[in-house]
Amino acid sequence: MIKPAESFLTRTLREYPWGIKITRILAASLAAVDPAAAIDRALQRDGNILSVAGQEIKLEDFKNVYLLAIGKAGIPMAVAAGDLVSDHLSGGAVLSKSLDPGIPDDYQEKIKLYQGDHPIPDQNSLNSTEAILSLFSSQTSNDLIIVLISGGGSALFTSPQTGISLKDLQQANKIFLERGLNIQEINTIRKHISQIKGGQLAGHLYPARTISVILSDVIGDPIDMIASGPTVPDPSTYNDALAVIRKYQLEGYLPSSINTHLKAGAEGKIPETPKAGDPVFQGQTSLVIAGIQDAMNGALGQAQKEGYLSQISPDPLEGEAKLAGDRLAKILCQLETSEYQEGNCLITGGETTVSLTGSLKPGRGGRNLELALGAVRQMSGHKGLALITLATDGEDGVTDSAGAVVTGETLARAEELGLNPDDFLARHDSYTFFKALDDLLLPGATGTNVNDLCFLFKF
Repeated sequence: MIKPAESFLTRTLREYPWGIKITRILAASLAAVDPAAAIDRALQRDGNILSVAGQEIKLEDFKNVYLLAIGKAGIPMAVAAGDLVSDHLSGGAVLSKSLDPGIPDDYQEKIKLYQGDHPIPDQNSLNSTEAILSLFSSQTSNDLIIVLISGGGSALFTSPQTGISLKDLQQANKIFLERGLNIQEINTIRKHISQIKGGQLAGHLYPARTISVILSDVIGDPIDMIASGPTVPDPSTYNDALAVIRKYQLEGYLPSSINTHLKAGAEGKIPETPKAGDPVFQGQTSLVIAGIQDAMNGALGQAQKEGYLSQISPDPLEGEAKLAGDRLAKILCQLETSEYQEGNCLITGGETTVSLTGSLKPGRGGRNLELALGAVRQMSGHKGLALITLATDGEDGVTDSAGAVVTGETLARAEELGLNPDDFLARHDSYTFFKALDDLLLPGATGTNVNDLCFLFKF
């Protein structure tokens, strides 16, 4: 669903004349990665010929055509793909975090909706996955399955290996997030404690013909990492997973069932995840239809229309969130004294991490809000500048906020309310800080997910 610009308004964006321009730029970034539009661009149909990634697939060659959508963009992706093959559609399933706005009445009988949780899987994730695997348990080579994958799929689509309980899985995921592992590291482990990730879903769907249509939420669009690559070959190994655990010294914190399983895999007692050349991947098709670069390009084009001298940063948004905020704020403050008289807009995208440290009970907030909070003190007193963070799915961590707005006046406004940003950083309570200032972005769930954006503005 394309969000209107007005849905991004905050107190600061309402008060300043440039505020509405910024909301149009934010909206444009999301419109550029609208899942339905991306599918329409990537998949074309002429009669009974479906063209995908340069291949022509004759729909009449298949007895059944199914859809399987997994991830936060599951519903809009399923509806768009369903519209494309509606007269051949035999059935399907969607597993997403939100079931709003639902699916058209025309698909109520054919497409089943399932719900799970993110970023920590819950019992619904487990039950929904089991039900979906049961639905797709008797396919043949006469079946075509269009698998629609988007960010969030790793937590939503959950089937742990035998001996690993849901509680064990939840504990492990919580530790991964608290210790600041990046998504590649997390998914390397996830793939090796799952029965469906890391190409294993492809084995479950075999011998059906599958087309994997992927909306990327990982920098560089590595298809084996997006939603933990359920339908593509997995180049990582059990030893790679153990290397991540050693790097962060996690063995003493993880459930024994996970340590035992990974060690058994590294010793060759458990089969590896399927690799390139495995027969289950023969003749299958995978393509990425949109990602963070598209969102940045969409924002860039709109920023130029709004009159800003704009560019995309060559450096990905990564590292510890609060440190990234401080670093980006320093870059922004340098723009204040630059020779350019026109307005400037620098756009960056990626994914930072938050490491929970200290004995204080963590507050509310995610990586986008913590990045913004990390910029507050550095930007204090600087005129005509703004830093804005945006989670493209509309949710930062386990909050209803997509990000926040920071200007040179943010610190002074906070101090008037008795708020010290350093205290809130120590508690990882960025949501409470920006809520008090009425500078949370609250567009609601966006129906897409291609990672995070950060915008640096000089006016």
